[in-house]
This record gives sequence, C-alpha cells and structure tokens, in this order.
Amino acid sequence: MNTSATDANPEATFSGDNLVYVLSAPRSGSTLLQRMLGNHPEIHTHPEPHLISPLAHLGYHATVDKAPFDHINAAEAQRAFIDSLPAGESDYLDALRAYTNTLYGRALASTGRSRFLDKTPANALSLPFLAKLYPDARYIVLTRHPLAIFSSFADSFFEGDWQTAHDFNPIVERYVAALGRFLRERPVPLHHVRYEALVAEPEARLEHIFAFLGLENAAEAADYGRGVEAKAGMGDPIGVGRHQRPVTDSVAKWARAVAHDDAKRALAERMLAGCAPEDLEAWGWDAESLWAPVESAQGAPPKRVINRYTLERRLLLALKKDVDTRWHGRLLRRVKYFCDVILRD
Repeated sequence: MNTSATDANPEATFSGDNLVYVLSAPRSGSTLLQRMLGNHPEIHTHPEPHLISPLAHLGYHATVDKAPFDHINAAEAQRAFIDSLPAGESDYLDALRAYTNTLYGRALASTGRSRFLDKTPANALSLPFLAKLYPDARYIVLTRHPLAIFSSFADSFFEGDWQTAHDFNPIVERYVAALGRFLRERPVPLHHVRYEALVAEPEARLEHIFAFLGLENAAEAADYGRGVEAKAGMGDPIGVGRHQRPVTDSVAKWARAVAHDDAKRALAERMLAGCAPEDLEAWGWDAESLWAPVESAQGAPPKRVINRYTLERRLLLALKKDVDTRWHGRLLRRVKYFCDVILRD
C-alpha cells in the first residue's frame, strides 16, 4: 500500500496552530468545558494526557524532587550541553516540540479533525515553559470562585475534610498565583471564561470561544450529553455527573458549607490571604465579591458527597491504616513479592 509522507508522519504538518489548551485549577469545570468543546466537528480531545509536566521538569527549565537517577547532576549536565548547541534553548525546545508534535499529531491524524484539545490541570503549573514550547497555540483559561474549587476538591476526594485536603494540596494558593500571572501578563493568545458565566449562558460563552479559535459557531455543542461519550481520566474520575448540559446547581453550594462551619471559614480566609489581590482580580474576583456568596448563603450545609470514588478512597484508607501490623499487610507484601518475581526482566 502506498502511503504519503504526510500520512505516514502526521506530525510533519502538526504545529501550535492545531493545539488548544484549556487551563484551569482542578475542579473548575474543565471537564464540562472539554466535553462541550469536543462536540465541535473540528476539535478532538482526550482525557488529560499529561505530556507537558514531565517535559517541564526534565532539568533544563525545572527539576523533579526525586528520580531514579541523579537528577541534580543530570540537570547541570543537560544545561551545559544545551547551552553549547548553536541555538541553545531554542534547539532544546525544537527537540521537545518534535516529541509532542508526534504524539498530538498521531492522536489527531485519524479523526478527520483539525484541532487537538489538551485539558490537563497540571499544565497550569508549567505555564512559562508551555508558552515557550507552543507560543502559537490557543489558550482558554477557565476560572471559578477559588473557594468553590477548593470545596469541590475536598468534597470529591477527602469526604469534605478541608484541612486534610489543604494539607495534601493547597490548590487555591498554587493555581491562583500561576493562572493569575498568566492572565495578567498574557504571553500568548488567550481567552478567559469564568465557570459561573459558562454554566449560566453556555451557548453565548461557547460562541465567543469558537470565534477566538477561528472556528464556526456550534451552538449545539452545549448539549454535551448528546456528543461522543468521553472516557474518564485519571485526574477526573468523577466526571461531569448525570446532566446532559450545564446547570447552575453547584455555583454557590460551597458558600453554605463555609457559612455553617467556623473552621472552614477560618481556613478559607487563610487561603485567600495567601493569594495576591492582583491575581484574584485577574481571576475575576475582588475583596467584596469573594465573600458575597457566603454573606447571602441560605439553607442547610450541603450533604457529604458519596460516590464510587469516595467509597474506593475510604476503603483504601481503611486498608492502609496500620498496614505494617495487620494480617492483610503481610498478605499484600507476599503478593507483591510474587508479582515482582513474575514481572522481573
């Protein structure tokens, strides 16, 4: 069978013009936006491919905290080598871009669509690097009230335990700073949309997004339940729920939790105090509007979220407790030993 060079190497024609990045903190509604955008006939997407973060931490731009090799020496050696290349960092970015173009390009090649959408929240923590790697991509920044994000994070993964969730990952402080700076400096073409506006008027918000992407409008994309069923991603095992199109039910649900719990209110104040006012304003919130939903909150606090993921997490935590002294710990280590023997090269 004869195959053209372009067919055999779709990455040869893939470039930043083919890329759309949805940038957001976790639990911001990015899966909802991804599902709607993926309904457009020109956009193909896949759950959180996580291609960018590992590349950002190879050593030249940033390093990991731990690796199965001497990552400190490797980073120094890599910087020295790359700095000796004719174009230095530009040569290095060309090499990384060849890698991501290959993967993005081949994922897109068989779909008949012209854009690949990458929705990986961790990308927001590698923005200076990503902007250098793909300055010609289109970036959609999705923000949501910071406390709504954190409340959803705690409810979804920590059974509503805010302190444990914050100890595990202070997402408000991390993501407000990263995305706030990106929104203020605008180093690449970007479009900012707020979750609260997206769910209130999805067709209108999508029309603006498609125009920014240079695509024809597709108002029917808001009915994401009628589109191709999306696979669940590792970073978002809960998905977008039972609805077929955006709803506003969860916009202010978090405020009732804060209004009825002094400990949560105190932690919320500390989290927001750790964010620069200019970053919060770039997100779309000033000092007054941040607390307005709490002051006007009515009704009982929301019920604890129970779903398959929270049940699995509860089971894992129960099994992990005192695993070194309980009988199942010995069994697990024995099974691990046999697995290691079987899988050993």
